[in-house]
Amino acid sequence: MRLGDRENTPMIQAKFDLDESQFEFLNQFEQYGFRDESELVRMALTRLQQELQRDRLEESATLYAELYEEDEEVRSLTEAGLLK
Repeated sequence: MRLGDRENTPMIQAKFDLDESQFEFLNQFEQYGFRDESELVRMALTRLQQELQRDRLEESATLYAELYEEDEEVRSLTEAGLLK
């Protein structure tokens, strides 16, 4: 199953506005190997969702790394936990 391929999933219709360049891109769905415009939109939304989740995870990891770097007590507790 291709990412975004939802043959067995009931679909919900949505209406939204596009600018001209987005509309032209959408109409080129076959050139990118999609069956229809909806499949292209589903794939794009899935990729965006994954990217946003990855960004959030990276941001969280950065904050934890900063906390670890700045807080001696956190480092001590972490090291103590690793030694057990």
